[in-house]
Amino acid sequence: MTNEKIKALHRNVTPYTKPNNKTSYLQLVNTILPLIALWILSYVSIQISILLAVVCAILASGFVVRTFIIFHDCTHGSFFHNKKLNDLLGTITGIITLFPYEKWKREHAIHHASSSNLDKRGIGDIWVMTIEEYVQASAWKRLGYRIYRNPFVMFGFGPLYLVLISNRCNRKDARKKEKINTYITNASILVLYSSLMYIVGWQAFLLVHGVTMYIAAMLGIWLFYIQHTFEDSYFEEEPEWNYVKAAVEGSSYYKLPRMLQWLTGNIGFHHVHHLAPRVPNYRLEEAHESIPPLQKATTITLKTSLQSLKYRLYDPERKTFVTFKSVQHVLNDKKRQIKMDEIKPRRTSLENK
Repeated sequence: MTNEKIKALHRNVTPYTKPNNKTSYLQLVNTILPLIALWILSYVSIQISILLAVVCAILASGFVVRTFIIFHDCTHGSFFHNKKLNDLLGTITGIITLFPYEKWKREHAIHHASSSNLDKRGIGDIWVMTIEEYVQASAWKRLGYRIYRNPFVMFGFGPLYLVLISNRCNRKDARKKEKINTYITNASILVLYSSLMYIVGWQAFLLVHGVTMYIAAMLGIWLFYIQHTFEDSYFEEEPEWNYVKAAVEGSSYYKLPRMLQWLTGNIGFHHVHHLAPRVPNYRLEEAHESIPPLQKATTITLKTSLQSLKYRLYDPERKTFVTFKSVQHVLNDKKRQIKMDEIKPRRTSLENK
């Protein structure tokens, strides 16, 4: 992509970066109110039917995801024109979704600045190893990576780790403002959840809020995973890395059914979001449909997205994700070479004797 095309792309997407406060307030109403209503309905339903209560809790998880997208927009300063209003709403929706606003804001900014950059991995992204890194790694590190990339671990235990551990702590280099925000978020969650358990009982709380937040976190991890893990995803080392290519070619267009697209706040148009993070979630589709080059992004559907579960390692030479199985022969060759290197000194020693 030439510099002229890059400039034109930025120029074309700029008009969509302006939030509409009326639309933003409407989105708050049609997201937060249904979420609260479903939670109330779920708690009330426990006396009638456990199954009905669980169904309502599952439906509520969709609105938690939608609430998270509002939180996400606030971290980019794209939901309202006013920065203080974004920060206030971001903190409130962070308490609802169990994400500390300032902490996630900083880590997510790093993710955007380094997405698809092989030399700047590690903060705000999913652990990705190249074939060479995997082959050269120790047996313990390879085992750890295989466990991490296992779907049952990533989407099963991942939500618990994210909500209970990762989101509750600050990084060592966190600034005072970030630390205070995390403390406020954690304290608010503790007060709210303790009060709720006192009112409805801990069993009902675990049934309703436990189910809702677990499924919401699982869906969130899945969305983040699928938007950057697809067969021909873009990854480059620092000298060759390009921000626009990383956005358009390193992020997918996750084409979802209308209802799921609505619940996920249009985040499926992830390529648009990475190109211009200041575009509010409710304008992402409009930008995608209006700018032809953006329509060339890799399109993934519900069916094809499941195929991405098998992609575990990145091959920088072929510019594609591959499976563990496809590189097993490389690993076997390395093991044989190590054995040969160990045998040679012994042979030489015996011959000298």
